[in-house]
Parts: sequence; C-alpha cells; structure tokens
Amino acid sequence: MSADGIRCMLMRGGTSKGAYFLADDLPGDRAERDDLLLRVLGSPDARQIDGIGGGHPLTSKVAVVSASADSGADVDYLFLQVQVDEPIVSDSQTCGNLLAGVGPFAIERGLVEARDQTTDVRIRVMNGHGGTAIAHVATPGERVEYAGDVRISGVPFAAAAVSLEFPPASGPLLPTGHATDVLAGLTVTCVDAGMPVVLVTADALGIAGDETPAELEGDAALRGRVEALRLAAGSAMGLGDVSATTVPKISIVSPASNGGDIATRTFIPRRVHTSIGVVGAISVAAGALVPGSVGGGVLGSARTGSRVRIEHPTGFFDVEIELETNGGSPRVARSAVIRTARKLFDGTVWPRSGAE
Repeated sequence: MSADGIRCMLMRGGTSKGAYFLADDLPGDRAERDDLLLRVLGSPDARQIDGIGGGHPLTSKVAVVSASADSGADVDYLFLQVQVDEPIVSDSQTCGNLLAGVGPFAIERGLVEARDQTTDVRIRVMNGHGGTAIAHVATPGERVEYAGDVRISGVPFAAAAVSLEFPPASGPLLPTGHATDVLAGLTVTCVDAGMPVVLVTADALGIAGDETPAELEGDAALRGRVEALRLAAGSAMGLGDVSATTVPKISIVSPASNGGDIATRTFIPRRVHTSIGVVGAISVAAGALVPGSVGGGVLGSARTGSRVRIEHPTGFFDVEIELETNGGSPRVARSAVIRTARKLFDGTVWPRSGAE
C-alpha cells in the first residue's frame, strides 16, 4: 500500500457505484482499514465533499477483492457499506449490484485470465451466509467489454451485460420458520435468500405503495413505524440488535401497475432505494412465491414461468427464480439476474489526512 495514495477503481455496478480495491492494497487491520475507507469516501459528511462518495448509500460503497483460497472460487468479494453521515463501515450485508463489477475488476487486475468471448468468474461472497456467485463477463480478446446495448432500469445509459447466477443460500429461506409473523403490530413475511428482507404490504402501513422515495422519506410517522418493525424483525430473524446495522431491509409491497408482477418500495434501512438491490430483489421474489406469504397476496396472477418482474421507483427488475418445497421448508433452487457494469476511472485515490 502506498504511503500517500491507494490504487482504486471506481465502477458503476448495476444501480450502485463504488470503489473497488484489491485486499492487498488496504490495511490488514480492520479498524485501520475502516478508518481509511471513511477518509477515502469522505464520511461522515452528508455531501461527502472531501471524498469520492456520492452523498447517498447507493454511491457510498466499497468492494474488496482478492484471489480465493477456496478451490470452488476464483476470487473472494467482501462488500462494505460506508455510512454517509456517520463514521460507520458495515459488512453486515452484501451488495449484488457491486457484485456485477467484481468479475470485470478481477480480470482487469489479473486475478482471472480473460477468455475468448465470455469469461466466467466464480466469486465467493464473504458477507453473511456467503455462497458463490458466477459472473459471466463479455471479454472479446483479452479485454473486458464495457460498451454494450443492454439497458437496466435505474441507469440511463446502455452498457455491456453481466449475467449473475446464484446458488441457493445456505441459511433457511424463512428465518422465523413461518410464512407470516406479526411484528410491531404488522403482519409480515421475513425472508432471507442472501439478503435479510421483511415484506410488508402498503395497505398495512396505510399508504398506496406508489409513493416516491422522497415522499416516503419525508413521512416521519411512517419512518418510525418502519424502523420499529425493522428492530423487531432483527430479533425475530436471529440477527440480534440491528439498530446500528443495515439489515434487515424493509420492502413495502403492493400490486403491480405497469405490467410487472409485484411493486416495491424498499427502506435500506433509513433511506428509500431509488430502485432495488440485486440480492434484495431475489429475496423479495422468493418471499412472494412462498405459499401464504404477504407478498403472495399481491403477486400478479398472470405470472408465468420462472421470471418475477419487480416494479420499483425507477422501473423494473427481472429475477429468474425457482422455488422448491418438496413438502418441507421452501428453498431457492436457482436464481439469476442480468446487470450491467462500467469502469469509471482507474488510478490512485488520495484520502484526507487522519488529523482532525
């Protein structure tokens, strides 16, 4: 690691943006690493004016990548959420959007050799239940292809597609063991298909479900009910005291109105997502398919095949998902999504001084 600057690649992955680092370029001590990342991103400060963060949870993210010692993976990926206005760096969740950039980054940094046309990168996720995802990256010749014609909702411009496949999560899909629970006075479904999520209907909260993120964030009474539900769900889902963590997410579901299967507004946890997270979307889709769940009550009856189209504030998100029950507890047999990723810059980032 340089005494002055640190090698860094800024990438858009899906509908998020973050700083990508090789693990060897960061301090090995966790406290030193977190302090450095706060200074790199510019936290704590609502504007992150003295760092490369974008002043929003979706643009204050970090991916730490290294060669994997696991024979079943090529690289390890640790996601870190850097709080914008608090000096907190959390590894309590993963990020499927930044995951879309891990394959290209690993190829660019020489951790994986590019193959002709498409390079498959096996990525071991180091957060939460972990597991391995497979990223299919377009690699004409010996380079990563970033230009393309694929558009995803929440990103105004086209880029090259990155297909992500996910194996079943190792933990139970229903952490409480029930399709529904009553928490904080609300009937909800607690689900974890790689991201702990609580599904609650818009009707139960007395809203329409089509409000903008700004409208929801501006409703202090609603925010209070959502946070009370989140704290109760954290305990019920075996996550303990979640007051200082970013999980579980609260996803408000309602009937789709624009050709999708289900509509969502997701607290992440105190801001409202302008779209929806990748692994969060998988959890929402899985939860909605569980018989008797609150999501199942609003899931469109016209859904066919394995695709679930989830509407969100800036468009839609398609999840390919297959659920198995076999007379026992439901589990996700397979899930896959399409994202895009693009390298924004590659160079050296200069963190502010540690002196206050």
